[in-house]
Amino acid sequence: MAIDTDMRSIYRDAPSVGKQFQKHKQSHEIPNEKHPWAFAAVSKDFDNESGMFTYIIGDVVTSLEEIPAGLLSFEIPAIKYAVFPVRPNNRFGWGIAIGNAKRYVYDVWLPNSQYEPAGIIDDFEYHDERSTRKNNPEIDLYVAIKDKH
Repeated sequence: MAIDTDMRSIYRDAPSVGKQFQKHKQSHEIPNEKHPWAFAAVSKDFDNESGMFTYIIGDVVTSLEEIPAGLLSFEIPAIKYAVFPVRPNNRFGWGIAIGNAKRYVYDVWLPNSQYEPAGIIDDFEYHDERSTRKNNPEIDLYVAIKDKH
């Protein structure tokens, strides 16, 4: 599922589209679901002028051949990524922890690195069994990069 959002609205929009996706899954099977389970949240097409971007969430699958009605598919490109672990204080702190990680990556790390945004997708969060742990939950934030020219 996807939603167009901006940096101010994402904190409200991400949980909303997440609940919508979970509700859909209660009555519709996700074909070709990856085992062990994994979930991705993709940010793409960020527009510097408006601050708008597309946020796509969904379970990781092994094939895009069967996409249920009401859902869409997105293939994460095989390009260069910088990977940042995100570790909230608890399972309820994901929004703040991910927001802080992205601010650091885009405002501090990326401008001072030898890389620039790849321009294909912006980033994606990779959630797996580590993200469901009661103590010390963790995900990886993959930021699409390319060498600066």
